[in-house]
Amino acid sequence: QVQLVESGGGLVQPGGSLRLSCAASGEIFTINTMSWYRQAPGQERELVASMPNRGRTEYADSVQGRFFISRDRVKNTGYLQMTSLRPEDTAVYYCNLNMRRSPWTELYDYWGQGTQVTVSS
Repeated sequence: QVQLVESGGGLVQPGGSLRLSCAASGEIFTINTMSWYRQAPGQERELVASMPNRGRTEYADSVQGRFFISRDRVKNTGYLQMTSLRPEDTAVYYCNLNMRRSPWTELYDYWGQGTQVTVSS
């Protein structure tokens, strides 16, 4: 019943910027952590950024200072602002919510379908 839909990916030149969105719908009670992952062809999925409901955000060393994660609680939408993009940032980006659907359920990971980001001149 919980669905995450990513958008905002596309083709961008090196040094450019993109903002990815992750719209959540369905039954959501409490979000523990919102995260963004990415996976390049032939490589393992890696954690890019995470934002706990409370606490400091964390970023992978490779994107530190260039990417910024945020969340709009009213719109139930998460964002990943990406700047100074590099070819090595090319990957499918996935949003992830570690959350509870109700006070009676345990924490569970929900994933979006992914959005392609291609950085190339």
